[in-house]
Amino acid sequence: MTSQAPCKRGRMAVLFAVLGSLLSAQTAPQSPMGPPAKIPPARIEKKPPPPKLTAPVPIFRDIAVQAGLTASHFSSAEKYYVIESMSGGVGLFDCDNDGKLDIVMVNGSTVDRYKQGGDLLVTLWHQDAGLKFTDITEKAGLSRKGWGMGVAVADFDNDGNLDFFVTGYGGNALYRNKGNCIFEDVTDKAGVRGGGFSTGAAWADYDRDGNVDLFVSRYVHVEMSDLPAFGSTKFCQFKGAPVQCGPWGMEGETDLLYRNRGDGTFEEVSKKAGVDDPEKYYGLGASWGDYDNDGWPDLFVADDATPNHLYHNNHNGKFSDEAMVGGIALNGEGQALGSMGVTWGDYDHSGRLSMFVTEFADQPNTLYHNQGSRGFEDVAMPSHLGQPSLPLVGWGTTFLDMDNDGWLDLFVANGHVYPQMDTVKGSAAYAEPMLLHRNLRNGTFEEVSKLAGFADMPLKSRRGAAFGDIANNGNVDIVVLNVGEPPSLLLNTNKIANHRVLFHLTGTKSNRAAIGSRVTIQAGGMTQFDEVRGGGSYLSQNDLRLHFGLGSATKIDLVEVRWPNGKVESFKDVAADKIHSITEGQGIKETAALPAPEALVF
Repeated sequence: MTSQAPCKRGRMAVLFAVLGSLLSAQTAPQSPMGPPAKIPPARIEKKPPPPKLTAPVPIFRDIAVQAGLTASHFSSAEKYYVIESMSGGVGLFDCDNDGKLDIVMVNGSTVDRYKQGGDLLVTLWHQDAGLKFTDITEKAGLSRKGWGMGVAVADFDNDGNLDFFVTGYGGNALYRNKGNCIFEDVTDKAGVRGGGFSTGAAWADYDRDGNVDLFVSRYVHVEMSDLPAFGSTKFCQFKGAPVQCGPWGMEGETDLLYRNRGDGTFEEVSKKAGVDDPEKYYGLGASWGDYDNDGWPDLFVADDATPNHLYHNNHNGKFSDEAMVGGIALNGEGQALGSMGVTWGDYDHSGRLSMFVTEFADQPNTLYHNQGSRGFEDVAMPSHLGQPSLPLVGWGTTFLDMDNDGWLDLFVANGHVYPQMDTVKGSAAYAEPMLLHRNLRNGTFEEVSKLAGFADMPLKSRRGAAFGDIANNGNVDIVVLNVGEPPSLLLNTNKIANHRVLFHLTGTKSNRAAIGSRVTIQAGGMTQFDEVRGGGSYLSQNDLRLHFGLGSATKIDLVEVRWPNGKVESFKDVAADKIHSITEGQGIKETAALPAPEALVF
């Protein structure tokens, strides 16, 4: 049964922080997705404008229609209930090991259709030649129906074929890849069906035993037979208009952690590990990342309208929540925001992973700068990432090097949850623009979505986004889910004469997909690093290959791979403009050349 009172808090420090957040927003319109953040005008007005870079911005083109991505995401138009607003994710992975990225899109449903059995959880497109895709969902054996939310990819049985996990309302699905993009539904055999309103999913070998484990965040408690009536309480109003209820006023749900036994089955250990979230915060985005550089994966969970979690890995199968003391539970004003999408990245070459989180309307997207032993600092406004996001509702996101200059830029997909906002004067519309922020190399960013061609694209209400080199040409492309419509495939037409490199890792003693591996490179006087992640963005999956822009550097002086089990391997004088396949303990096994930027044809 859905509660009509806010959920109880388990810790006094968090209780006071949340109450303070609510009190500070009493004079502002209450958002069911979280209280609006009040931004002191001085913090915006007194910052000098960031410097301008003279290099051109790459143009992105939406080629989804000509590529064959015509199947539509399922969703209702009215959005009368919170469950109708949140789906879904997209993923990029090579399901048949042919070297080309395929695309999976998670489908939603509607209340009426779900009561009749639901819709196919996913649509799977295989990439053929010439950037053409074929819908192989039926052929692939992906016949389960329900209400899908997110996707995360891993090789959970270490057989060399990438499997994927789908979250959803009422139960999740685990698809084992038998080879050649043919999948077997092993959900019940593996013991990972779960239940409730599951959202984010993220794989990592948290105990370093060679098998990837699985974390699942869950959102609110929803009973399909007793849905809260549209506009019925104070929690179902926004800017004077009746809207769907939730998450405020609804009971949350605990989270799940499945430990991989190595025999095709999993054990649910969230409570024993200390990541079950007994306070029942509203969990959405989740991502593993070694934020303290100790060689063990830690876990960040973005909680909507409630404090975030940062679970530090204690190296013994258990975790400690360091979010509050680490300064990443709340924003810089001490408020719990409507957090949704997440991405780790070393955007300032500090050698540490910082965290970017997308937020609800009237709240700035948050950049938590990792200060090492001093914890995290909210630098949303000083970085110039917060201001452009204030009117928008942010979802899918990642740090990416769009122009291969060696500095991480940032993309955000946006879209309101309330179609009713189209009738409210002064409110942002339901369909919203995308944001692209260029890294100015001094801790600040410049919003360049118009220069990148996004202003010429139709406005949509978007959710998940996945990032990877779909064309195998050295540029990072983007797939974006459009609610109730076919996805967008944003081809990066960058022809700037910067060098670049991709690394495809394969574990032997570590998990086969090398999830949790860290690659550090030194080239052109810069040190960069990234980690292989199973799940992230907003309920989505990025290319498992790691991409680095190299600027003018024609070779990489040093490549260091730290495998998930802690073993480190190094390689010197590695060629640029290649896709290097590295196998644990066996070195660089294959190398494929990338085309010269000036030779690219779009």
